[in-house]
Amino acid sequence: MTSNKSFPAFAFAALLLGGMAIGFAGILMRLSDVNPLASAFWRMALAAPFLWMWALAVRRQDEAAKKRTDFTKALVLAGIYFAGDMGVWHLSLHYTTVANATLLSNFAPIFIALWMWIAHRVRFARIFVIGMVIALVGAVMLVGANAPSGAHGGGHKLLGDTLGLASAIFYAAYQLVVKDARNAYSTARLMAWSTTVTGLALLPFALTAPGNFWPAEMAGWLPLLALALVAQIGGQTVIAYASAHLPASLSSVSLLIQPLTAAVAAWIIFQEAIGPIQMAGGALLLWGIYLSKRGS
Repeated sequence: MTSNKSFPAFAFAALLLGGMAIGFAGILMRLSDVNPLASAFWRMALAAPFLWMWALAVRRQDEAAKKRTDFTKALVLAGIYFAGDMGVWHLSLHYTTVANATLLSNFAPIFIALWMWIAHRVRFARIFVIGMVIALVGAVMLVGANAPSGAHGGGHKLLGDTLGLASAIFYAAYQLVVKDARNAYSTARLMAWSTTVTGLALLPFALTAPGNFWPAEMAGWLPLLALALVAQIGGQTVIAYASAHLPASLSSVSLLIQPLTAAVAAWIIFQEAIGPIQMAGGALLLWGIYLSKRGS
C-alpha cells in the first residue's frame, strides 16, 4: 500500500487549481461577444505566443534534462483531440442545454477508466471506483439541477446530448495523450505545440460559424485574453504539469472540480442560485474526489 508521504501532493494540488481555472472558461465565454468557436480559437491564439516564449526560454533546460524538443505525432494528437473536444462541445450547445452539455462532457473519467482496463488491464482499487461513481453522481446533482425542461426538441436534444458525450471521449483521449507525452516533453514545449495545433484546427470552423469572429469593441478582447491566461495557461498548462506525476484515472476524476467551480462562479458573478440539491451534489463531488485520491 502506498504511503501518504509518497503521494505527489503538490502535483495533486496543482491539478485541482488547474481544474478550478478551467471552471471559469464558461463564464468568460459568456462574457465574450464572438461566436463560441471563435472564443475557443482566440483562447488558443492568444495563449500560444506566451507559451512559445516560455518554451524557447527553457530550451536549454529541456536539452540538459534530455527532454524532446522535436515535433512528433503525439503533439499533433494532443492538439487534434483537444480541438475535437472543444469543437464538438460547442456544437452540442446548439442542440441541448448548457447544463446537459457540461455534464456529459465531464464523463471523461469513465472512458479513461474503460480504456485503462481494456488496453492495459489496469485493475482499480474498489475505493477508487466508489469515489469515481460518487463524484459523477455529485456532478449530475450539481449540473443537472440547472437543466430547464422543454428547452429543446426531442430529436435535437438527443443529438446534442450525443455530441456532449462525444466531447468527453475526445477529452479523455486528450488527457491520455498528454499523460504519455508529458514523460518525454517539458510542460512548456508540450503546451506550446498542442495549443498551436488546436488553434489551427479550430480556425476554419471559427471563421464559418454563425456570429462574430472578431470582437466588436476593444473591450471585447478582455474576456478572450482572460480565457487564454486563466483557462489555457493557468488551467490546461498546470494540468499538463500535474499529469506527469499522477495516474490518468485520478487526474480525470479530480477534474470534475470544473463544474463545481463554474457553479460557484456563476453564483457569485451572475447571481445564479445554488439550491440544496446542488449543494449536496457539490459535497458529494468533493467527497468522491477525496475517495478516488485515497484509492489511487
